[in-house]
Amino acid sequence: MLTPPRTVVRRDGGLYALERALQRRGFRHVAGADEAGRGACAGPLVAAAAVLPEGRRGEIEGLADSKLLTPASRERIYDEVVARALAYAVVVIPADEVDARGLHVCNLAAMRRALASLTTRPEYVLSDGFGVDGLDVPGLAVWKGDRVAACVAAASVLAKVTRDRIMVELDGRYPGYGFAEHKGYITPEHTAALRELGPCREHRFSYVNVATVSGRDGRPPRSRRPAAGDPDAPLFGGPGPDEPLFGGPGPDEPVFGGPGPDEPLFGGPVAALFGGPEEVPAGSPDEPMERSGAPGGTVGVALGEQPRPPAPVGEDVVMEGGVR
Repeated sequence: MLTPPRTVVRRDGGLYALERALQRRGFRHVAGADEAGRGACAGPLVAAAAVLPEGRRGEIEGLADSKLLTPASRERIYDEVVARALAYAVVVIPADEVDARGLHVCNLAAMRRALASLTTRPEYVLSDGFGVDGLDVPGLAVWKGDRVAACVAAASVLAKVTRDRIMVELDGRYPGYGFAEHKGYITPEHTAALRELGPCREHRFSYVNVATVSGRDGRPPRSRRPAAGDPDAPLFGGPGPDEPLFGGPGPDEPVFGGPGPDEPLFGGPVAALFGGPEEVPAGSPDEPMERSGAPGGTVGVALGEQPRPPAPVGEDVVMEGGVR
């Protein structure tokens, strides 16, 4: 039996070279997965997945790593990705779940659920930085994937724009922290606000800087977040513990989740991915993290909104490790 020749992808092949090479090998639908908000000490963690069509239709002008784009460019490319993608999905992980389960666990779980929610079954998965286990399709973790593969860059834009919109909304709910400007990342202004006001419900108490100003730095990371109703909890304003932040389902409403632990992520009947409603207690470790949206993609809290005019926010390239 002859071994097929190696596929060589040149570094100067451009953003679409890796996907085109996989498609020539027979993997028509290549999905990319990425996240936004790992380094932030406030706000949710957001993961996204996207499958772009083959050929010219899948080529989006100006598509690049979301951290290298201006806010206006991200909004434009976001609209292009939503309009052109064969499928896309966005999963939002709230700050309290990051505290409870750990950042890395939530990151992988969110990307896995986003990939599982795609309405077009991927035949190959490219993920940014970390490999995603538990998939029944081949995949590859790509270092700086949002600068190497178009589908990963598209996912990074979806995740980044969604999270930025959430942070702008949180700025109105929790004034004084400057969420609309720094998006929950650690800046001198954010640090000063934390010292003056103390953390709010959207801060991650498992992060050392938040735990320190809350007076809970001596506790284990996952027990730093105050319980609801704790009189010593330094939380200010915002919705109550049973009130949804973004108009999502209430505590007595059914939540539509992804596949169960024993169900296949890909390849099974549609009902395996999008079955009947199942009520899950709020805050349970098994509570689904994504919300279903319109056909063509499962979307997070802000994806159904029309693009807003960019707020006068500061660019956060430096905060996420990029270059201005």
